[in-house]
Amino acid sequence: MSLLAVGTVAFDSIETPFEARTEVLGGSATHFAYAARLFGPVELVAVVGSDFPATTLKRFVQLGIGTRGIEVAEGKTFRWSGRYEADWNTRHTLDTQLNVFERFDPKIPAEQRATRFLFLANAQPAVQMRALEQLRAPELVVADTMNLWIDTKLGELEALLGRIHGLVLNEEEARMLTGRRNLFQAGRLLLEKGPRFVILKKGEHGAFLLGREARFALPAYPVEDVVDPTGAGDSFAGGFMGSLAAAGRVDAASLRRAMLYGTVTASFCVEGFGVEGLEPVDRARLERRFQELAALVTP
Repeated sequence: MSLLAVGTVAFDSIETPFEARTEVLGGSATHFAYAARLFGPVELVAVVGSDFPATTLKRFVQLGIGTRGIEVAEGKTFRWSGRYEADWNTRHTLDTQLNVFERFDPKIPAEQRATRFLFLANAQPAVQMRALEQLRAPELVVADTMNLWIDTKLGELEALLGRIHGLVLNEEEARMLTGRRNLFQAGRLLLEKGPRFVILKKGEHGAFLLGREARFALPAYPVEDVVDPTGAGDSFAGGFMGSLAAAGRVDAASLRRAMLYGTVTASFCVEGFGVEGLEPVDRARLERRFQELAALVTP
C-alpha cells in the first residue's frame, strides 16, 4: 500500500456534556493514520515539539504508521481545546496554540516522493500545495479544508482545487465556497473547479460523494454511545483512503466501498476520546462492522 498523509499531530483538551479530558493524543494526521493503518502501512509527514513523547512515536511504528516524515522541532507540540454541546454537532473552540506547527514546512522524504495516494489534511492551502509539489506523479490526491481558509486564503485554495482529485468538506464549507445553499448545486460547482469527486460530510447524518463518474449517499453507522466526535472526519478520510490505497484503484465501485469503510472507521473514532476508540480496532472488528453497515444500506 502506497499512502501518505500530511497534517497535524497534536494534543487536544476536550469538554463534552458528560466528561472532560486534557492532553489527549489528537491531530488530523493522527486520526487519519490510526484509521488508515487498518488497511496497510501509512506514512506521516508532520511536525511535533520536543515535548512529544518518544514512546508515542514508537507506538505509531508498532501500529504500522511510518514516522520518517515527522519532524521533531524545539518547542511545544500543537494544542487545541474545545467544548461540545449536547447535540454533538455544535462545537466551540476554546483555545488554539499552533506552537511548532506555525512554522511547519512539510518535507517529504525522498523515498516517499513516488507515493501513489496522498491525503492533505486540513492546513493552510499553501502548506498543502508545498507538500503536493514534492510528489512525482500521485495517482490520487485528496484534500480537506475549513472555513478559515475559505475566508482568508481563497485564492490559494482555488489554486489547490485545480491540482487535486478529491475534496472533503462539510455542508457549511461547501456553501461558503460556492455561495449555493443546495448541496448538489454546490457539489457540481466544486467539480467544475478541478476535483473528480467531492465528499460532503453531514456528521450524524452521514456523507455524500458527488463525482463525475459516481454519486453515492450513505448514512452514518448507528453508534449507541458517542464519547467524543473529535477527529471523526479525519478518521473517515483514513478509512476511505486506506481502502482505495489497499485496492490500488479508483473506480466507481471502489469509491462506494471506500465510503462504507470511511463511515465505519469514523464510528469507531467517536466511541473514545482522541484515538482511544481506534486504538484497539483490528481488521476482524472492522470487517464485522462493515458487513453490518452494508446490510443496513443494501435492499
